[in-house]
Amino acid sequence: MSVTAHATVDEHAHDDGHHHHKETFVTKYIFSQDHKMISKQYLITGLIMGFIGIAMSLLFRLQLAWPGESFPIFETLLGKWAPDGVMDADMYLALVTIHGTIMVFFVLTAGLSGTFSNLLIPLQIGARDMASGFLNMVSYWLFFLSSFIMVMSLFVEAGPAAAGWTIYPPLSALPMAQPGSGMGMTLWLVSMAIFIASSLLGSLNYIVTVINLRTKGMSMTRLPLTIWAFFVTAIIGVISFPVLLSAALLLIMDRSFGTSFFLSDIFIQGEVLHYQGGSPVLFEHLFWFLGHPEVYIVLLPALGITSEVMSTNARKPIFGYRAMVASILAIAFLSTIVWGHHMFVSGMNPFLGSVFTFTTLLIAIPSAVKAFNYITTLWKGNLQLNPAMLFSIGLVSTFITGGLTGIILGDSTLDINVHDTYFVVAHFHLVMGISALYGLFAGVYHWFPKMFKRMMNKNLGYVHFWVTAVCAYGVFFPMHFVGMAGVPRRYYENTAFPMFDELADVNVLVTVFAIVAGAAQL
Repeated sequence: MSVTAHATVDEHAHDDGHHHHKETFVTKYIFSQDHKMISKQYLITGLIMGFIGIAMSLLFRLQLAWPGESFPIFETLLGKWAPDGVMDADMYLALVTIHGTIMVFFVLTAGLSGTFSNLLIPLQIGARDMASGFLNMVSYWLFFLSSFIMVMSLFVEAGPAAAGWTIYPPLSALPMAQPGSGMGMTLWLVSMAIFIASSLLGSLNYIVTVINLRTKGMSMTRLPLTIWAFFVTAIIGVISFPVLLSAALLLIMDRSFGTSFFLSDIFIQGEVLHYQGGSPVLFEHLFWFLGHPEVYIVLLPALGITSEVMSTNARKPIFGYRAMVASILAIAFLSTIVWGHHMFVSGMNPFLGSVFTFTTLLIAIPSAVKAFNYITTLWKGNLQLNPAMLFSIGLVSTFITGGLTGIILGDSTLDINVHDTYFVVAHFHLVMGISALYGLFAGVYHWFPKMFKRMMNKNLGYVHFWVTAVCAYGVFFPMHFVGMAGVPRRYYENTAFPMFDELADVNVLVTVFAIVAGAAQL
């Protein structure tokens, strides 16, 4: 409790010192350097991007459930990409690509970390504000600019980026490969480069603030678990985001300046490409060196928020503080040496695959420490089951169920059977997507009165939680079985394969649950 007390005292001191100059609308709400206002800006932008991302997923789920059917909404929203209301295959790929990009980076990375790191770091360590308010403001506006460019790429005449959110070459490296490989792909890369710059500025600011601006007597071993989570997340971001930036810049050079970092003399439509020496596998290594730590950049802030919300609503301190800190640090370290488990079937050396299997299975240990400590915190606690607490418990549930399938995918021999099927989709949506969203919701319900000076409607919160929780499992639980049956993901329609016909009803069921879940977010 002393943490909040310190923060409040400093906050008032801060306010008193700043009332001598009049704030205009622009300096208060737009180009604000106040950490609380910037956290609101991140939250609102992240939620808007979230609605765009969810809307896209509902559009392509309609196509998967009723392939080839005509929907008036397709013609209204997609125009020439849905002739007579039937979604075009290129548009389907583009929707999957931009949905993944928006949800992973713009909602779960910036929306979650940006909101709560800015809100809580100064308040919980007793600082007046961030180390650099100006840098904080620049970080947000770069994020806003990159969001704007990403949304604008949807309106390019040749079509938005359609190489999957992992943008593997050659689809992303050859401007003529498919409709979405032209201007849409270029805008995707520009948007991501700006996003990474924003993320790095924000992360550096969080790290410096935590190290330099703690109040008297607050040693690192007394930091709240929320701050540990944001601090370590920022460190992972600073280590891994520059690698993706380098990959994006090399890809831009391959596309525009005739280099061949990621292209070789492969056959495309019977023609040999006039490139030599490049390797798409090199791009995969660079991408996944960010791509796997990214899971924990998304997940650790959500787990940190859960620590705070749970201990508050269980009326007892979180169980095993030191073990929790150790597990955060262990996860951060291990997350940087497991990226190869995404590449078991990409032609990587099998001996290297066995090393990555070992490190991947190791990461289950600190994850289990966190899960057991949360359950032990709930044990015999005086539980207040408000919406924030329910979302925190929901997070622990999806973290465990999604994590268990990760053990299957982490084994290089088992992975071969389910790689690139709906089993993978179910796994990472549960462990990363739904868990992080629950963390975001828990944080919003918990700190909403502090941010906006008003209370939220509790009954609507209960409806929101139960509908979301039931539908999340309704969407992703059946996907495990579809994946084990071998149905590949990202296919425009699976009805072309007679052996998948009997699973068509499952796709309809999943889509209905997805539509209800999407409606619940409103």
